[in-house]
Amino acid sequence: MAKKKASKQKKKNTRVDFTPMVDMMMLLITFFMLCTTLSKPQAMQLTMPSNDKNLEKEDKSVTKASHTITIYLGADDKIYYIPGLPEYENPECIKETSWGKDGIRKVLINHTTEEGINPVARIMQAKMKLDEKKAAYGSTLTDEQYNKQLSDLKAGNVNGEKIPTLTIIIKPLDTANYNNMVEALDEMQICSIGKYVIDKISPDDEKLLGLKGIK
Repeated sequence: MAKKKASKQKKKNTRVDFTPMVDMMMLLITFFMLCTTLSKPQAMQLTMPSNDKNLEKEDKSVTKASHTITIYLGADDKIYYIPGLPEYENPECIKETSWGKDGIRKVLINHTTEEGINPVARIMQAKMKLDEKKAAYGSTLTDEQYNKQLSDLKAGNVNGEKIPTLTIIIKPLDTANYNNMVEALDEMQICSIGKYVIDKISPDDEKLLGLKGIK
């Protein structure tokens, strides 16, 4: 009896061609590159004191005393302030406060100029209205327009009226830590302070702080 020949199964090609997948991935990458908003670098503008030795001492302090608050950052997370310019022969001009809304922030908001104006409070109120306008449904206010209006507010242009603004002088002691400096700058942003400087501790400051017992 003749033997049956073993049937040979036809082998199919199982290779997957990924060439179309590569083309699709390139299209997707190109699409996301064109549609994604790249993150912008964040920078903080700081005004540093002038090193020009030809400037007179009076020229470096042209701001009015009632428009100025001097802040000292000390050891152990301590923060002190002077409502105005330092009176170097009067250690009682230095006042101690705390961090946060019930501390230095409250000092800034409640500070009254010689004109009887609370500039920080008024600017913060105007900023809240600007933020509400920006966040409102259907708002057409662009980021560029928002930043321009915010800059005008920090410059003292509130509701068509020019009001005095505060100048904050921040003086960190050698015993202060980096976190204190960051917190102080955060308070400047929260309170919409448009003009603040980071200054060095002078010999007069050291003498004044020594009379107060601050290290």
